[in-house]
Amino acid sequence: MNMISDLGPLDGPILVFGGPYSNLQATTALLAETERLSIPFTNIICTGDVIAYAADPAETLDAIIASGMHVVMGNCEESLGFDGDDCGCGFDEGSDCDLLSRQWYTHAQKCLTPEHRQWMRTLPRQIRFSSGPCTFAAIHGGTADISRWVFESSPEMVMRDEITNIEQNGDIDVVIGGHCGLPFMDDLGDKLWFNPGVIGMPANDGTARTWYGLITIEQDELKIETRTLDYDHELAANRMTAENLAPAYARTLINGLWPNMDVLNEAERKQIGTPLEPVSYHWSQGQLAAAE
Repeated sequence: MNMISDLGPLDGPILVFGGPYSNLQATTALLAETERLSIPFTNIICTGDVIAYAADPAETLDAIIASGMHVVMGNCEESLGFDGDDCGCGFDEGSDCDLLSRQWYTHAQKCLTPEHRQWMRTLPRQIRFSSGPCTFAAIHGGTADISRWVFESSPEMVMRDEITNIEQNGDIDVVIGGHCGLPFMDDLGDKLWFNPGVIGMPANDGTARTWYGLITIEQDELKIETRTLDYDHELAANRMTAENLAPAYARTLINGLWPNMDVLNEAERKQIGTPLEPVSYHWSQGQLAAAE
């Protein structure tokens, strides 16, 4: 298994996102967004967990594979690809999230083919690239722990620990993280931790929209931003109901609220139901500054 994929310099806008989560409707909307923005699939990176909560694992995975985009191995790909006993999400055993995840994991196991699992096994755990003056590394959760939870409120030492591990393979300016399901940027001064969010589930902010990230460069100034994605969330929820999947997650697609917050830090718990706003940063000559 190739642990690291180095794409080298990428020209033009770069779209990054996480967690399609078997949500075919959100995935279709994301692919339409890439066409609208004229972004080639060579410049699209998914931070993993293509398969999870929603109703259409095989169809979602087929769409991702057919696109030719770059995908980091998530814990769901690791578990499904290597026939694990559970999704490996890092939920506490016996918690509501653990029990709910077992249902969709069983559904996904039934839907996926040996070819799907082989594709998952070949995914890299880290994707590196450069754009303009900046170097990037995309991971899922953590380097040693693929399902490590890294939130905006996580201690800086958590992010620094991951950066130290990543830089064993060369210096980077920006880490693109996944897994936690929430979009955020954390300016560490000399580094940026950027989670573009996921497209398959809302961000626990009371809205049905989901999130992705866009990286663009103009005149040697790099702009990194979070963006919202609207899609047919009602159809996605109805598909979950039709497949007898957990009503709790189907409701989440509609009301934008997670059924359980066990994995969240206290700061993120306090933000429940508060609509998030897009954030953008500029990076010019190695200096990071909030744009809006």
